[in-house]
Amino acid sequence: MTSRALILGCAGKSLSTEEAAFFRDAQPWGFILFKRNIGTPDEVRALTATLRECLGRADAPILIDQEGGRVQRMGPPHWPKYPSGGSYGRLDGSGAAVARLGARLIAHDLADVGINVDCAPVLDVPSPGSDDIIGDRAYGTSPDEVVAIGRAVAEGLMAGGVLPVIKHMPGHGRATCDSHKSLPVVEAGLDELRGRDFAPFRMLADLPMAMSAHVVFTAIDPDRPATQSPVIIRDVIRREIGFGGLLMTDDLSMQALTGPFRNRAEAAFAAGVDIALHCNGDAGEMRAVCEGTPLLAGDAAKRADAAMARLVSLGDGLDLPEARARFAAAFAQAA
Repeated sequence: MTSRALILGCAGKSLSTEEAAFFRDAQPWGFILFKRNIGTPDEVRALTATLRECLGRADAPILIDQEGGRVQRMGPPHWPKYPSGGSYGRLDGSGAAVARLGARLIAHDLADVGINVDCAPVLDVPSPGSDDIIGDRAYGTSPDEVVAIGRAVAEGLMAGGVLPVIKHMPGHGRATCDSHKSLPVVEAGLDELRGRDFAPFRMLADLPMAMSAHVVFTAIDPDRPATQSPVIIRDVIRREIGFGGLLMTDDLSMQALTGPFRNRAEAAFAAGVDIALHCNGDAGEMRAVCEGTPLLAGDAAKRADAAMARLVSLGDGLDLPEARARFAAAFAQAA
């Protein structure tokens, strides 16, 4: 059966009969998990297996936001607490190497329970006066710092058989409000954006997957956030940044977007995104988003296939206890 160009969430640690029936009928391309879905390792394995059974695809993508710091859906007591992205930037000279190791360890945690896509690295470059929604999630305060550690995180994830998703394209670092709660409007000039905000995405444009930003850039499209802007997706993301991979929306249920959920999805697809993302597991919202979501076909399907084709562990022979000890020592030495 052909997939729908959609990633959905579910309500709890296991599927209800109604959810399973809906997912079998809707056939989303993949799923995303949140803290509400995380129990013991065995419970997460059972959930990821059940989700894939609904789709009849053993390799269906299952995503999670596992950055470390404030954004970590899997944590103690079953999994380690990882540091924030900004912590790596404070390790003099060793930040990229330690970030790669941390991401490799995260990939082990995720792959062990059936999760094969991590919504990281964050490539946003925060600016003075911006909202703290990015804050210490950022790897540094300059594009070069963000690129060095962002590349290392992506490599560490892929070394462990987990695909990275770069976010939030073309940049969330100047936003002065949290897009979960309201729509950020960035008034910086195009030259400023090119030199700072877009630069990390341009330098890591070879990575397989990206997430759009629910942010208005008045210098480019004063009327629509990037997620729903044909100008930004066509001229900035695809042409100027040069990203040819799979582009998904940020969560369509965030309050930066307004209007009926079907319309939110339709506007994103009309703008040129490949995949819609809806996270909160609300049945009514998911049905409405499905109504506005096409089947995965054409160039979008090719980009999805190309991304998943890169889902190969490099088999780097991770010695898990030794790697965890090295990772802990790197931060102990810096304390």
